[in-house]
Amino acid sequence: MAGGMQRGRHGGSLADRAARSGVSAPPPEPPAPPEPPARPAAEVRRPAGNGHGRHCWVQDPPDAPGTWPGLLVEWRQREDGWHGRVAYTVVGAHGPVLVEAWLPAEQLSQG
Repeated sequence: MAGGMQRGRHGGSLADRAARSGVSAPPPEPPAPPEPPARPAAEVRRPAGNGHGRHCWVQDPPDAPGTWPGLLVEWRQREDGWHGRVAYTVVGAHGPVLVEAWLPAEQLSQG
């Protein structure tokens, strides 16, 4: 069998050869990023469903007229009213394109 699949021809297991190679162990994992600061309750409201996304219809998003199925991820109240963070797909030049955007509540309806 070609390609080094025969036992004992190269002087031990991969672990043994790696230990003798002089290459040190991989560097330790970097620390996890810090948690973002909590937002005031009035600024962020989670959609119904215990924090899980919820199906919605996206009406005439920028650059994609029409109605598109979407996933509502969260709500946020801004000076000009409520906005929903949604993920939806539109038809692109080479197939479906995934878009994530904050859109005014008027452009979103229940699924």
